Amino acid sequence: MKTLEELQAIRDKARAKMTVRDADKDGVRVMVGMATCGIAAGARPVLNAFVDEVNKRHLEHVTVTQTGCIGMCQYEPIVEVLVPGQEKVTYAKMTPEKVARVVVDHLVNGNVVTEYTVGSLMK
Repeated sequence: MKTLEELQAIRDKARAKMTVRDADKDGVRVMVGMATCGIAAGARPVLNAFVDEVNKRHLEHVTVTQTGCIGMCQYEPIVEVLVPGQEKVTYAKMTPEKVARVVVDHLVNGNVVTEYTVGSLMK
């Protein structure tokens, strides 16, 4: 980096990536449990994968954020998806590899990936 323009370009790129984490009260919210149990189980790469996938697909109606303990440590990493007017969906034992399917099936097409939900683990 040698010029002010290069620094501003880096700043603008970082800002564009972070807007996906700004709350939109009317849009879809994806909340990744980032308490110590979630982080220890691998929640940070899951959060990053959601941010990257939502940015890649230009899903401006989707907000990716983090939350504290969701209360089911044995199922971490946990992701909650809140779609206005619908019941909350809780995904359990998430991995970065599962994120693309959740984004495409659930966030884009409106179909819950039931085999990834906490309910499927309790059967």
